[in-house]
Amino acid sequence: MADIDASAGAVAGEGTRVAGDPGNGSRLVPPDAPPAYHRLLERLGQVSDLRATTSLLHWDEEVNMPPGGAAARAEQKATLSRLAHQAFTAPEVGEWLDELAPWAAQLDPESDAAALLRVTRREYDRSRRVPPDLVAELARASSQGYQAWVEARAQRRFAPFAPALARLIELRRQMADALGYAEERYDALLEEHEPGMRTRQVRELFARLKAGLLPLVQAIAERQDRVRDDFLRGDFPEADQWALTLEALRAIGFDFRRGRQDRSIHPFTAGLSPGDVRLTTRVDPTVFGPALFSSLHEGGHGLYEQGLPTAWQRTPLADGASSAVHESQSRLWENVIGRSREFWIFFFPKVQARFPHQLAGVDAEAMYRAVNRSRPSLIRVDADEVTYNLHIMLRFELELALLDGDLPVDELPAAWREKTRAYLGLEPADDGEGVLQDIHWSWGGFGYFPSYALGNLIALQLWEAALRDEPALPEQIARGDLGGVLRWMRAHVHRHGARYEPLELVRRATGSELGEEAFLRYVRRKYGELYGL
Repeated sequence: MADIDASAGAVAGEGTRVAGDPGNGSRLVPPDAPPAYHRLLERLGQVSDLRATTSLLHWDEEVNMPPGGAAARAEQKATLSRLAHQAFTAPEVGEWLDELAPWAAQLDPESDAAALLRVTRREYDRSRRVPPDLVAELARASSQGYQAWVEARAQRRFAPFAPALARLIELRRQMADALGYAEERYDALLEEHEPGMRTRQVRELFARLKAGLLPLVQAIAERQDRVRDDFLRGDFPEADQWALTLEALRAIGFDFRRGRQDRSIHPFTAGLSPGDVRLTTRVDPTVFGPALFSSLHEGGHGLYEQGLPTAWQRTPLADGASSAVHESQSRLWENVIGRSREFWIFFFPKVQARFPHQLAGVDAEAMYRAVNRSRPSLIRVDADEVTYNLHIMLRFELELALLDGDLPVDELPAAWREKTRAYLGLEPADDGEGVLQDIHWSWGGFGYFPSYALGNLIALQLWEAALRDEPALPEQIARGDLGGVLRWMRAHVHRHGARYEPLELVRRATGSELGEEAFLRYVRRKYGELYGL
């Protein structure tokens, strides 16, 4: 594992400063709250503490833990997951919710207390269907699966990971069947990440998105000479790239007094509380870009976590509306902001100061064009905005086939190669740049991948709405002032936490239903200009 930069969490530095607690006026506990409400809050706090501790163990597993700790860590996480599940699904929690129902009916539906009871009831009814032993076994299998994935990835061979994946798929089937579903088994797992959405909706949305993207991909393929990015490869020392990721995070408003950044194999964010948000990234000293954009991506998640109302801590409201809404924040900061011409007008001098020889003769416009070069690639996290969603469609189709039993686990690498050829016109040289590139299946994260593409769509709907309200945002970004973007996201997304389901939040924030139109307008305009289409 990479060393931790101990200073990352202690140095605040200069950058955007936006208040991270829009919930100071919260009325989570009304003056007339019955005793059952106070008992419920106490229990929810205990459950939240157990879950946060499990997340901390997961963060440590990926950042610090020596390989020899894997077996013990699996048991530790299994124990905590079982305890959290048992505490949340205990009969008395249902009794308190039932007792509070008449009181809740008298509350303003938009009040914090009403929202808390509504979200808690939804989660309670869902969680009660799952046996505690299944929760514990999934936690154990996810830890074992992660270690098997790390070993297989090091060897760039799928075989060492196959048994662990087969076990995780079986457990996820059991989970889906325990939860129940009206249409498709995948619905039960999708609901875990995207409350209120169905597989058929995702399938229909992806079909429209694919139809809109493929002609653009083909048109760009015929004009590859219009954009060059060769100067992004070379000698870019890790220490300088790391320092730039911290500068970028400070610029977008990530508060290092309440967060830190470390290194991991696969970048991720662990939001333990609004006051303790852990980001990770990875650095390749031979390429400039992946580390910076990974940090901006995880920084977007981190800003969301830091912007949740502190008054809601240790309750189910202190969470994102859904995985897709969370991804909308990371993809917005990574791409819509981080790959914008205005961002590079502001940020390029900082990069050039670190790499004067490597970027000699390069200006902000050339850098803007380079970081937006579009061409099919094998690695999802390195994919450009035009082709990225094709990677998600590929994984979505494979997940459906695996969960339904139509695709045996040992045939997964071949199916991956076939779909990569069909979607991207490429073929992985080995499993490392193919089926093993993502961490998600190693912890049984089925149902999550659609959230990435949905997050792209939501990000552009939010951005269009923000520009309607604040037309001067691009000019502010070019000056290095990113506070206006963050303030808008705080007001329209972050402060609501999990109060609304994702489709409702999108309607409230943007005035429109979730769709692909805003995203397609964005990529056609941006890449049409870049490639002279």
